[in-house]
Amino acid sequence: MRIVLVGPPGAGKGTQAVRLAEKLGVPHISTGDLFRANISRQTELGKLAKSYMDAGNLVPDEVTIAMAKDRMEQPDAENGFLLDGFPRNVSQAEALDELLQGEGIKLDAVLDLEVPEEEVVKRIAGRRICRNDSSHVFHVTYSPPKKEGVCDVCGGELYQRDDDSEDTVRKRLEVYHTQTEPIIDYYKAQGLVVTISSLGPVDEITKRALEALKREKAGSE
Repeated sequence: MRIVLVGPPGAGKGTQAVRLAEKLGVPHISTGDLFRANISRQTELGKLAKSYMDAGNLVPDEVTIAMAKDRMEQPDAENGFLLDGFPRNVSQAEALDELLQGEGIKLDAVLDLEVPEEEVVKRIAGRRICRNDSSHVFHVTYSPPKKEGVCDVCGGELYQRDDDSEDTVRKRLEVYHTQTEPIIDYYKAQGLVVTISSLGPVDEITKRALEALKREKAGSE
């Protein structure tokens, strides 16, 4: 299957992308991973992207699209892929359609992870990270430490990242609504959007997603 995964910050896209790709037997293609891989390998695209990033500018769509094209042409993506973080806007979605049409293939589904805005704020603004080890993550509501402000694992101080403050989260949501959410209507016009709730246990959301994708695939055959 060829799937695009969309949803607001805090919807759990990263977690679900990894799980769904494994269950479906397709590569998980994340924009963040693409940038890191190209920059670390010092590819021409990586160097170009880094020049924009170092200057504090957004990487142009054409560079992101070229990276995604290169990755989708790798042998492991021959029978499908799951795109996470791309396309990020309608112009990227249109470019993706052109790429796929050029290869004589098309998307099977666009999986939209739906979550109420206040839940997004609660999920992200409630995160607390250990200063000693950023892999030690807690949440004031969902997974609180035994002692407030102290890491259960190593005793380090827990803090809230600037990116996780409520004001920043709301700004990120504004960007999502303005730039990325319009691709849902774009793909709805093609009959590709499958919307599921991203509330509940992680396993339950994965099961919900797989069942929705299975129904979508059966309906299109």
